[in-house]
Amino acid sequence: MRAKTAVVGLAALLSLGVAVQALAAEPVVPAAPAGVCKGGDGTAAAFGGLRTFRWSPEALRYAKAHRTDPAIAPAYAAVIKRADAALAGPTYTVVDKTRTPPSGDKHDYISMGPYWWPDPAKPNGEPYIRRDGEFNPERSTNAFDVTDLDAMSASVEALSLAYWFTDDARYATKAAQLLRVWFLDPATRMNPNTKYAQGVPGRTTGRAEGVLDTYRLLRVIEGVGLLAPSKALSDAGQKGLERWFADYTTWMRTDPNGREEQAAANNHGIWFDYQLAGFSLFARQDDVARRVVAEAGARRIATQVAPDGSLPLELTRTRALHYSYFALEALVGTAQFGRCVDLDLWRYRTADGRGLRAAFDFLAPYVGREASFPYPELKPEDASSEALPLFAAAANAYGDKALAEKADALAQRYPANLSRLVVAPKP
Repeated sequence: MRAKTAVVGLAALLSLGVAVQALAAEPVVPAAPAGVCKGGDGTAAAFGGLRTFRWSPEALRYAKAHRTDPAIAPAYAAVIKRADAALAGPTYTVVDKTRTPPSGDKHDYISMGPYWWPDPAKPNGEPYIRRDGEFNPERSTNAFDVTDLDAMSASVEALSLAYWFTDDARYATKAAQLLRVWFLDPATRMNPNTKYAQGVPGRTTGRAEGVLDTYRLLRVIEGVGLLAPSKALSDAGQKGLERWFADYTTWMRTDPNGREEQAAANNHGIWFDYQLAGFSLFARQDDVARRVVAEAGARRIATQVAPDGSLPLELTRTRALHYSYFALEALVGTAQFGRCVDLDLWRYRTADGRGLRAAFDFLAPYVGREASFPYPELKPEDASSEALPLFAAAANAYGDKALAEKADALAQRYPANLSRLVVAPKP
């Protein structure tokens, strides 16, 4: 199925005038100016030993000092509310699901493709059929692991931020407990693979697309570093986490599902890069992260962003605006990780104008006017919240007043958005 999609995707790209020479060209991603993120050490040297990668020390310090200010208070309150719920909540593990993976090992993660539904024309509904953009709630049941994965990672994110803001050790202690149960304890840990992710009943036990499920772990690698002063996670625990992510990046790069996902022509390929760059930095594999970012210009931007800034393969979806922002989110995240390895993907630009800045210029007119987006979008009202952290990051990266105004307008609509706490204030 992916091979057919890739052929269709390549045809779409060629029809939009992507030159074959550009696909094969040596990527030229500019060097980045000196910053606070230094490879696998992240921001530790500039942030009192606290190791983040995308989260800005400047933003976090500002938010901590001004958390009662009207511009910060809603986002701060939202994080504390989430953290308090996580304090009272359970731990999460892959081994308590009701379905056993094809391997027979419940430590293996399993999930179901989100847009696949029983075929009403078949007695048992199989093989399932695809309904793009329509989530099947069966995916979220305790037969699968994706709900627990999402809850664990969101809880670690909130708890780590709550610990940073309050210095209350309870938050760090619970975060460390969640990490140990999911990643480290032999009885409960997840094996570092997604071989059986996004399977489809009656069709396949797992798909390359399932690698996307672990984008949620990008929250974890940012949050862990904020826990350091608490000592809630031991040195051995920290090294164990780094080893888990090192093992997972090896699986991503060597397993057939991982290699197929890396070759994907649409947002899946971009998200693969985003994850691999981030997880490699966390695992202190700077060379892997640098290679991913260095190749992202020619491999992703030159092939997926059109000269007008649109992302043509995402415009064919039933939720074209959502998927445009979704793909852009991964490009932005990869650019943010790029600064950690001295590369500036923000300023990568092809001769005919393809680049991150062009993508923002294409989408900017629809901020606040989502319903006027001239492509299919089932839920235009949901797309604007996805845009806020992206425009905030772009305004900071480019020092651009127009982008900052878009971010400010979105912030008025979504004052509790997490970007208010972790993205550096605009210049």
